[in-house]
Amino acid sequence: MKSNNLRFASLLGLLAAVPLAGQSTLALFHPGQIRVLILSGRNNHDWRTTTPALKKVLIDTGRFDVRVEEEPAGITAGTLAAYQVIVSDYNGPRLGAATEKAIADFVHSGKGLVVVHAADYAFGDLPVLGDHHVSTSIVEAPWKEWFEMTGGAWVRGTSHAPRGYFNVVFADRNHPVARDLPAEFETNDELYHKLKLSPEIHVVATAFDDASRGGVGKDIPVMWTVKYGSGRTFHTTLGHDVSAIQIPGFEQSFARGVEWAATGGVAPAVIRETKPPLRVLVVTGGHSHAPSFYTMFDQREGIRTVVEPHPTAFRNDFRRSTDVLVLYDLSEEIGEPQRQHLREFVESGKGLVVLHHAIADYNSWEWWWKEVVGAKYFLHDEPGHPRTKWKEGIDLRIRPSGKHPVLEGVSTMLFDDEAYKGKWISDTSTPILTCDSPYSDKVVGWISAYSKSRVVVITPGHGPGSHRDPMYRKLVYNAMLWAGGRK
Repeated sequence: MKSNNLRFASLLGLLAAVPLAGQSTLALFHPGQIRVLILSGRNNHDWRTTTPALKKVLIDTGRFDVRVEEEPAGITAGTLAAYQVIVSDYNGPRLGAATEKAIADFVHSGKGLVVVHAADYAFGDLPVLGDHHVSTSIVEAPWKEWFEMTGGAWVRGTSHAPRGYFNVVFADRNHPVARDLPAEFETNDELYHKLKLSPEIHVVATAFDDASRGGVGKDIPVMWTVKYGSGRTFHTTLGHDVSAIQIPGFEQSFARGVEWAATGGVAPAVIRETKPPLRVLVVTGGHSHAPSFYTMFDQREGIRTVVEPHPTAFRNDFRRSTDVLVLYDLSEEIGEPQRQHLREFVESGKGLVVLHHAIADYNSWEWWWKEVVGAKYFLHDEPGHPRTKWKEGIDLRIRPSGKHPVLEGVSTMLFDDEAYKGKWISDTSTPILTCDSPYSDKVVGWISAYSKSRVVVITPGHGPGSHRDPMYRKLVYNAMLWAGGRK
């Protein structure tokens, strides 16, 4: 009995040490940091990548402690008690009366709310959107308090022009979100127009919606604030995907918006001083490819990626918007205006990475394949040289050759891929990858001798076997960094 009493006393001691619900919860957060809860888990956009990207922006400032809730329908007032601000990356069904009241009370009491991009579609009188698990046929009654809190929503007639580049201009330079930032910044995003907007909003930033691109031909709000009770909302219609989130202007305005919503002010230097991300343009088209190709560019540290098809990717001078060009297209011919823009890009010292079937690009442009790429894939029999051979489904063992920054951390790779044999490769190029398959040329990766640009050519990369191989992914990442002068 004595032993049991001791056990019972010990159990009581342990129970006494456990805080009651809502008591000492703050001990679970980093002292002095702003406590943020991101709502996610449903969105017709790729919330599985955008939510972590938003979280990273905040964490990297060193000022926020961030948690994520992927099933927000279950949260209560108790859940929210410890937080200072909610960030919504959610676009899905209604959350239920108890949760919706908890959120509205949270903001009304003096806390903060931040709404990002497609989250302004949620809870209106349009069909529910979301990932493939969520029906798009459901039409629910609007959550009226949500519109009062956020100040803007999609309605019938709301839309956007094709995604593209535009300038965001801070309309209120004195607002804490905009203060001390440049007057404007360029982004590549979706620009929503004809939103239903509350007369109570305070516009922080606008963008011109160009009619020639399908816009409405006037400046439209893209960031605003709303008062709700004693609370504050910061609403940004930007942030379509990871590459848009990584735009420095978005990162800065978003982080400052979250801090302002949480505290009513913004301390200096919210964003740590870092190098701007390397701006990578990935060009595809002209050849089928596995969707796994795009996973190689997801959330790469220090890199912001935009994907465009050929030949439209070269329709304008893209030197100002791009640091590194990654080619994964296949186009035997290229028009003269596109040639000019491409030539200006590489001659300006910008970086170039040529992957797999892009080795066959622009076969009639001798300057391109002979001087820049340093190799030619023969799409047809030519005098003195037969057509290059290819074979899919080959187990390739690829070994690094020599020492080069592109090979840092890369070891021997073994994966199923497509092999090329019978290319012409310039003897002035520097081999960095070799392969011993009888179906492949020995050299499968090299650094071009072209002196005006950093050019890397990697001929493996056909499908998921290579795209998902950790060493191959590291190789391509290194190649982008080196081509962009970051290694």
